[in-house]
Amino acid sequence: MIINLLIIFFWAFHILQRIFYSLYIWQLKEYRLDRFKEELTRNRNVVFPKILFFAFLFLILIIFGYSGSLFFGALLGLYILVGVKSIYDLLKNRWRFPVLTKKMMVLMVLVFLVTALFFYSFSNNFPETIIIFEIILPLIMLVAVLLVQLPTFLIKGYIFNKARRKRNSFEDLIVIGITGSYGKSSTKEFIYTMLSQKYNVLKTEGNINTELGIAYTVLSKLNKNHQIFICEMGAYKRGEIKNSASIVKPQIGVLTGINQQHLALFGSQENIIKGKYELIESLPKDGMAFFNVKNDYCRQLYEKTTIKKELYGEKSEFLGEENVYAAVAVARFLKMDERDITNGFEKIKGKIGGLSTKKGINDLNILDASYSANPNGIFAHLEYIKNLPGKKIMVMPCLIELGDAAVEIHKKIGEKSKDVCDLLIVTTKDFYKEIKSGNPNTLFMNNSIQILDKIKEVAKPGDFILLESRVPEKLKRLLIK
Repeated sequence: MIINLLIIFFWAFHILQRIFYSLYIWQLKEYRLDRFKEELTRNRNVVFPKILFFAFLFLILIIFGYSGSLFFGALLGLYILVGVKSIYDLLKNRWRFPVLTKKMMVLMVLVFLVTALFFYSFSNNFPETIIIFEIILPLIMLVAVLLVQLPTFLIKGYIFNKARRKRNSFEDLIVIGITGSYGKSSTKEFIYTMLSQKYNVLKTEGNINTELGIAYTVLSKLNKNHQIFICEMGAYKRGEIKNSASIVKPQIGVLTGINQQHLALFGSQENIIKGKYELIESLPKDGMAFFNVKNDYCRQLYEKTTIKKELYGEKSEFLGEENVYAAVAVARFLKMDERDITNGFEKIKGKIGGLSTKKGINDLNILDASYSANPNGIFAHLEYIKNLPGKKIMVMPCLIELGDAAVEIHKKIGEKSKDVCDLLIVTTKDFYKEIKSGNPNTLFMNNSIQILDKIKEVAKPGDFILLESRVPEKLKRLLIK
């Protein structure tokens, strides 16, 4: 009896950590099966942790009648090991917890309710119950996510149609759609700043660029005073930008650039190109399409486009600066006065690097690009900080959803950072070796406190810390005043 209680005690900590981690990953991947599946190609522990091998082994032993004192001793030993590790991780704040949104709370209640019903139904079958639950937990999580998502699909259709009707009621509204593998958010902000010199402008906020986020923006913020709506459009597969465009009906389209971002989800580079081009295809016959001259794919698409079109960015001097010229090109197309364009340019030229500069501890300069997660953004930011005074340290995780291009891209990031950064800290292991092969001065560190200590050791007041992609939030809180 005591052994059973000890097994359950340590098992409970272990299984709770598994449940919360799985919920965290599902939420991070927006409850999408395609994105969750892609995560498994890099992180099989989400569904297939190493303990499953032992769970199957113990289950086989039970089936063949081996369940004596030696069996229970081995089972206790296993769960003491994993349970103590889970307790240690909890004390060290290493558990991953999802954000408590309404959907997540419903999902959590559903998962724990199914768990309670499972153990109530098989409470007399110990230890088979905990072993079988260990094995079928990924299936329980999948079913729970699908059940929670089912009403979401129905609600989405209602919201999309409601947003379409509202947008159609604004006949004089000019809608500018912006898409691309990179540069969407900065281009949106530049165009917004520029056009606001003359017009009453609404934009999608932050990184809101999904169909649902766009629809919510239309329903909650668009009003009759707005003359222009600037809409950032993102996608993980073909058809999503087409659907976003069907909601807002853009007359102007801006294609910022195309690379391998989300290649694993789109399936091929051709699908990425076709997916982004859906914005241009959605424009009316009298619409206007703008293409980034610095991007090979954009120039190719420019050639095939039959409506009115323009290449922008020819005068840009470094990577990322062309997004400013997108704002100038759009402003001139809308016949803005050159004085207003000059004023707008003056307001945005200090933001050309696309970085949010914040004051950090010890008078460090924190360049926050953690909103971005694509290789072109990293290359642009490295180019931007190259000539800044003092030491430069970059902190980043490995990039995700790059498919077959991931290895080569991470090598290039290493090579580029070697010429710019005094130190590169990588927070995930996926392609750490590839980055380090291009930049020997690269460290793998995933503990925020240890990263902070290393930065303090290397950097002096006035030096620059570049935070790229999804760096740990705890590290940001520690670094930024």
